[in-house]
Amino acid sequence: MPSAPSGRRTPPSQRGLLTERIARQLEHDIRSGVIEVGVKLPSERELAIQFGASRGVVREVLRRLEAQHLIHVAPGRGSFVSEQSFVQARSYDALYRAGRPTVRQLIEARIPIEVEIVGLAAERAGASELAAIRAADAAMTAATDVVGKARADLDFHDAIAAASGNPVLRIMLSSISGMMFEMMLRSHSDPSIAEPGVPHHPEILRALEARDPALARRCMSEHLALGLRTYGADLDLSVDVMARQHIETLLKHTYA
Repeated sequence: MPSAPSGRRTPPSQRGLLTERIARQLEHDIRSGVIEVGVKLPSERELAIQFGASRGVVREVLRRLEAQHLIHVAPGRGSFVSEQSFVQARSYDALYRAGRPTVRQLIEARIPIEVEIVGLAAERAGASELAAIRAADAAMTAATDVVGKARADLDFHDAIAAASGNPVLRIMLSSISGMMFEMMLRSHSDPSIAEPGVPHHPEILRALEARDPALARRCMSEHLALGLRTYGADLDLSVDVMARQHIETLLKHTYA
């Protein structure tokens, strides 16, 4: 794959994908110990050259790693890998990924959780919760790139979880949000999935506004089960492998 010259600004259509790819790689290397605690990361310029990205993209990646407490930035000295407590190093996401869950297994897990969440949200959502769900749906429609659409899609599902009024269910959903986001990148860039899948969001929203739990549950179930019919051979790939392959494919098409 051609590399973007480190001295040039990365086009917006590539920026989000490059950020995801680089952040995923560095996070994996830090959590797995490939990059050890205390090690100083290469400079922004060196990372930009290494990954074929602009320094602006690299700065976004470093801010993300710092927010995750994976690195700490020492002014004038650089970025260093932070010591991770057992809880931080073995987050739920890391535990899930250690089992190499497939796309099919992730969908199977989402269906019972999110069908119950949306049913409760239909019973309990107030005006502010419904406004947050509408805003996420509008943001997804307005987004012009796949990363923006995937982030708004994730926000839509999280807003419904917040509206359920059950913090346990919301935390359960949040614990798989990283893998959900990777599936959403795939969904929003594949017309065979995106076109039939998007109408489900307005249907879910209308069911919530009508305070119809049975209809909301049915719409959510249909929305999530769509992947079982449209993902084809990717269903039985691990989520990590599917995401890595798909991001690389998108980047190749962008640079072509």
